[in-house]
Amino acid sequence: MVDEKTAQWAGDVVEKIIANVETAIISKHDVVELAVMAMIAQGHVLLEDLPGTGKTSLAKSLARSIDCGFSRMQFTPDVMPSDVTGFSIYNQKTNSFEFRPGGVMSNLVLVDEINRASAKTQSALLEAMEERQVTVDSQVYQLKAPFMVMATQNPIEQHGTYPLPEAQLDRFLVKLSMGYPLLEDEVRVVLETQAAKERMQPVATGDDVVKLQALVRDLHVAPSVARYAVQIVTATRSVKECVCGASPRASIALVNMARANALMRGRTYVMPDDVKFLAPHVLAHRIILTHEARVSGRDPKAVITGILDTVAVPTVTEPELKGA
Repeated sequence: MVDEKTAQWAGDVVEKIIANVETAIISKHDVVELAVMAMIAQGHVLLEDLPGTGKTSLAKSLARSIDCGFSRMQFTPDVMPSDVTGFSIYNQKTNSFEFRPGGVMSNLVLVDEINRASAKTQSALLEAMEERQVTVDSQVYQLKAPFMVMATQNPIEQHGTYPLPEAQLDRFLVKLSMGYPLLEDEVRVVLETQAAKERMQPVATGDDVVKLQALVRDLHVAPSVARYAVQIVTATRSVKECVCGASPRASIALVNMARANALMRGRTYVMPDDVKFLAPHVLAHRIILTHEARVSGRDPKAVITGILDTVAVPTVTEPELKGA
């Protein structure tokens, strides 16, 4: 169980990270919050938007706000799986093979234009994202904590791209979109962001993030709140607009994100509103719409919102919420 003093410390640390990132990412508070939330929930983020909207800047600003390792991989069709995981090379001086780490062997990993690499290279990320380890030549190498993948992709450019398979999409905790800024905000972007990026300094350490992640795991979730989250996920499997609904991994992801949201607000417990607020962000990329729904222009987030209107929000007493 997390006490109120510890929860308040966690909320203060998260707020400092968000404020630091927002010196370079202007007028995208909700997106920055969700990205930081995913980090402390031990999840990965898929950023899908048009070129130049700040996807890479968000990942780099988050990395600069935390004093830990950072690596960037620019995915292209000629990138090999060994470039991601690492490879063994023979050392003639020692007459033995030595392991050379790949790009994924870091704390925060930016994978730019993930859908430009082949499916074989994309799959090299699966073990790292799920198990926090890589296997090279039958040898397992554990990744250092904290570990997070932030991947970007362009939704409109299809030439020379390889769509992400459902199994890989399911590994991303949330899928976010930056969107275009408003006129006045874009003026601020032009005038302020470059200098802000150059001045940016870490406001938290990797150890702070590891501690936050441990607190998220320990945060109390009332059984009725967990049941509400699972009811939302299971409803995606029977709605007529979905060919395939979300998996049990989605239920775990939704509850973990709700925990992270509660901790970010300085609370020691999860409320049903946490689950309801985060469901579209966690579930929309995990469902497959029918052909008819896609042709009619239905948006996956709209489908999830419709499901939320049909699933009753539980009434939970304060002692149950707090685990008293």
